[in-house]
Amino acid sequence: MRSVPFSPCLLLCPLLFLLHPLTSRAQEPPSGPGVEREGEHLYRVALLRAAPGRLPALVELLKEERDLLGDAGEPLPFWMRHSQGDQWDLLLLYPMGTFHEYYEPQRTRRRLRSGLIKGLSQEQLRSEADRLISWRNELFVRGPSPEALAAAFSDHTFYHVEMFVALHGRRRPLLEERRMENEYRRILGQPENLIFVREAGGPWDSFTIAFYRNLDHYAESRRVEPEERDRAARAAGFDSADHVGVYMRSLILYHRDTLAVVIQ
Repeated sequence: MRSVPFSPCLLLCPLLFLLHPLTSRAQEPPSGPGVEREGEHLYRVALLRAAPGRLPALVELLKEERDLLGDAGEPLPFWMRHSQGDQWDLLLLYPMGTFHEYYEPQRTRRRLRSGLIKGLSQEQLRSEADRLISWRNELFVRGPSPEALAAAFSDHTFYHVEMFVALHGRRRPLLEERRMENEYRRILGQPENLIFVREAGGPWDSFTIAFYRNLDHYAESRRVEPEERDRAARAAGFDSADHVGVYMRSLILYHRDTLAVVIQ
């Protein structure tokens, strides 16, 4: 694999860089139990499906990108690999901070300088990425701090990702439902979700990630007595445990569930 320079356009359509940094937000200020599971840190999210037979090469390309980001002093992206569920192969979260911070001239020059020393043009770089990627979906989201993500990823290797498109006018109620479900999980002693809310791009209004040590840990969280689940659901604001999914589906146009694993 040839070394490739880091570029802000490696995986992202150039038109998205014209977005105004004060894009309107769909979320309301976090409040209530578990608010540390949310946040205002800006991320770029890339969902990628590799061209047939090209996933190993794409992973290697992205590893080189991680190295170049590190050389430029940028926070390293968090990533995971699809196991079953939606069509993407890889999900990557690139910490940005804010639009103003990320596109600040000096920081931008550092990223470009890190790439230029490797000697490939923007056109060559896009060509190499296009050769390896058959489908992509990208968006900007606000979520927990990179420190919170780093802690979650460091201790867990199995992930449950739920991505949502809300019905018209139901984005805020859907966000509140996600908070209610975190309270339900907290009462049961189950892993809570990290919550991410769309700032711009992509169709997804929000998505959540639950972190597990492994597949067995994920399965354990489902082994709870019905009476205990009902008590926790009512305490969290649902009518019953059976109503949790019913209420969520009353707020969405569609959603996707994906199980994913760590990338070694």
